[in-house]
Amino acid sequence: MATIDYDERPPTTPVTTFIRRHSAVTRVTHWINVLCLSLLLMSGLQIFNAHPSLYWGQYGADADPSWLSIEAVEDGDATRGVLRIGNLSITTTGILGVSGTGNDAAQRGFPAWITVPSYQDLATGRRWHFFFAWLFVINGFVYTLYGFALGHFRRDLAPSAEEISPRHLKQEIADHARLRFPKGEKARHYNALQKLTYLIVIFIMLPLMLATGLTMSPGIDAGYPFLLDLFGGRQSARSIHFICAWSIVVFVIVHVLMVILSGLWNNVRSMVTGRYAIETTRGDQ
Repeated sequence: MATIDYDERPPTTPVTTFIRRHSAVTRVTHWINVLCLSLLLMSGLQIFNAHPSLYWGQYGADADPSWLSIEAVEDGDATRGVLRIGNLSITTTGILGVSGTGNDAAQRGFPAWITVPSYQDLATGRRWHFFFAWLFVINGFVYTLYGFALGHFRRDLAPSAEEISPRHLKQEIADHARLRFPKGEKARHYNALQKLTYLIVIFIMLPLMLATGLTMSPGIDAGYPFLLDLFGGRQSARSIHFICAWSIVVFVIVHVLMVILSGLWNNVRSMVTGRYAIETTRGDQ
């Protein structure tokens, strides 16, 4: 009887399989969000430049102490840009407070290249901001309706009890720190960190941004004065709005970094066409 040397079994070979990772609604609303959030940030910074200071409370008049400000201060014969957070002051000449250098230096909170419009125009900045804010709200409503009606949130974003256990989350954090991304069948689904992050952004950060943005409108306050009480005043709402906006910027930076590190072309293709490639292995027959 012939014997089989199991050490000489044929090696497994990789097999690439294309799966449907994202629905058409998810893909379309994602790219509309990219457009809206980009223009909302840039026009929002234009609005912020009209008074580049943040306060807590009801008023925020010039005599009130701000917890954050971007200033241009005189330093001898020169003008220096300063970012102040509480008692901490950081020189930011050439970027914040004072943009450019030498004869091209100009006093402004955020530089021209990151604001819409690039020149200082509060009214135009507001028009850009309001237009894309409502487009963003309508797009978000469509996505949320789809998410609940067709089970997207329950099927793709709701984590299981095992996924949110401290042991599992600790392992996922360690894997991400070592750039070990899910492979094979595990790549078919979002991991627990993705699910939790997306749920926080969708159901906490973005609604908070919308609510604080509405609170800054005198017209909305007249009809819904409870918003001022809810957020502790219009200036507090402005501060929370600013914090939420930059928290989302941090989320986007980390998101894009993970997209690049885990496979740029594969991830972008899946968000454009819906097709996502996963690699599995099987023995030669």
